[in-house]
Amino acid sequence: HVQLVESGGGSVQAGGSLTLSCVASGYDFSKLYMAWFRQSPGREREGVAALDTSGVPTYTHSVRDRFIVSKDNAKKTVYLQMNNLKAEDTAMYYCAAAAAVDPWYLCSQPEYTDWGQGTQVTVS
Repeated sequence: HVQLVESGGGSVQAGGSLTLSCVASGYDFSKLYMAWFRQSPGREREGVAALDTSGVPTYTHSVRDRFIVSKDNAKKTVYLQMNNLKAEDTAMYYCAAAAAVDPWYLCSQPEYTDWGQGTQVTVS
């Protein structure tokens, strides 16, 4: 199993920025598909952004042009830079990993086998 630890959440005003980090251990990080999901009360968990093993990103439509997902293989860390935050971005954000993901479903929850504990982002 891959162990994942998120950090960087917090409270921010609308229009502000936050950067989330997720450190992975227990697997060859360079061979992992990595993704960020979020879930707010009463809503299903949704995929926000993902990286394939080559570092090519995929974004859900609502965050495209505002969020940037990246990774540092040497630090075994994936980042989610969130800009121009909106109230609707308020959610618990989760990091996820998998050794193999169907490229058509990079932001699909069932594709991922390992999850972090989550970090809360609140936009007011």
